[in-house]
Amino acid sequence: MLRFSYTGRSPGGEKTQGILEADSAADCASRLLKNGISPVNISETSQTERRDAGQGGVNLFAPTVKAIDVQLFSRQLYTLMRAGVPILRSLSGLIESMSNAAFARVIVSLKDSLESGRDLSTSMRQHPEVFSPFYVAMVRVGEATGRLDEIFLRMFEHLEFERETRSRIKEALRYPTFVLIAMVVAIAVINVFVIPAFAKVYAGLNAELPLMTKILIESSRITLAYGWFLLAGLVLAVAGFRLWRASDEGRLVWDRFKLRIPLTGSIVLRSTLARFARTLALSLKSGIPAAQALSVVAEVTDNAWIASRILQMRNGIERGESILRTAQTAAVFNPVVMQMIAVGEETGSIDELMQEVADMYEREVDYEIKTLAARIEPLIIAAMGGIVLVLALGVFLPMWDLASVAIK
Repeated sequence: MLRFSYTGRSPGGEKTQGILEADSAADCASRLLKNGISPVNISETSQTERRDAGQGGVNLFAPTVKAIDVQLFSRQLYTLMRAGVPILRSLSGLIESMSNAAFARVIVSLKDSLESGRDLSTSMRQHPEVFSPFYVAMVRVGEATGRLDEIFLRMFEHLEFERETRSRIKEALRYPTFVLIAMVVAIAVINVFVIPAFAKVYAGLNAELPLMTKILIESSRITLAYGWFLLAGLVLAVAGFRLWRASDEGRLVWDRFKLRIPLTGSIVLRSTLARFARTLALSLKSGIPAAQALSVVAEVTDNAWIASRILQMRNGIERGESILRTAQTAAVFNPVVMQMIAVGEETGSIDELMQEVADMYEREVDYEIKTLAARIEPLIIAAMGGIVLVLALGVFLPMWDLASVAIK
């Protein structure tokens, strides 16, 4: 399709201009008239539409669009549209009240794109760093069903749930992470400064050292002699792991492994399934067919292995199988969920029951997050006790032996 720059008049007589993609100038004029814009001038252009209008360069310190901005944007649009304010006027009002300059530029781009004849979902698709594929798909459904205001409310609730879940997980892991970092720093300091000092004392005594002391001294020697090489190897290993994890096969293996990690694996699994159930319920309630809804859900699932199970369910439904049978084949749901899916298919209220499944998984995630710190604390205490025991045996045991020999 060609790109045309146009100038026209709105139904109120106001001047409007923009860029529109069309097959020809006549097609461009027809689309403008269909949107209530009387074209004055239409010319073909190769100018690339800029998303950051008025921005002359790249600012490394410019504010970025955060998830909370999109969440509040959804709530504000719902309120304005619910009150009967047209979408263009709603966007104009949000531009004036938006405190985040980066998001304000995105809204300006959305407004300009709507004025050029595009629909809202197509305009949002031009900003994948701001609006996720699921968000765009839900907006497209809202445009098709005429319930765009309800979609924005549901997206606000969906984003609120995800934000709260991430916040609770970070809060639960804050103390164990701090303790772990402190332990690593303490071991590094002891290995670099403390043990070499004791090693010099023991070397001057020419005494036979216990095995634990020899191990500590040797590990300290290797750290001092090859520390930079070890650090470089660690950096290369981390970089290699990240490259492997970025590949399709690596991500699939790693995401499946994450579900089996003690303590946190069950939280990852339940939170992923809660997101799956809530997203599926939201899609079905909005009128998306089951197979298409599963495709959308698979795109926004954070876990590649769970996404592969969801796509397997979609393929089964496309072959004519029931949701219950495909869920049994996926083998990721517990018997209670399977029973609720069966009841939902029988009663035709699968969307409502999937919402209850999401609520159930969310309650389980909330309980596990609340008890996560309490379950990690014994492991931290045991690890700290083991480190103290090793240091005590390796550093002070030779001193006790030497003192007992001196006494005799």
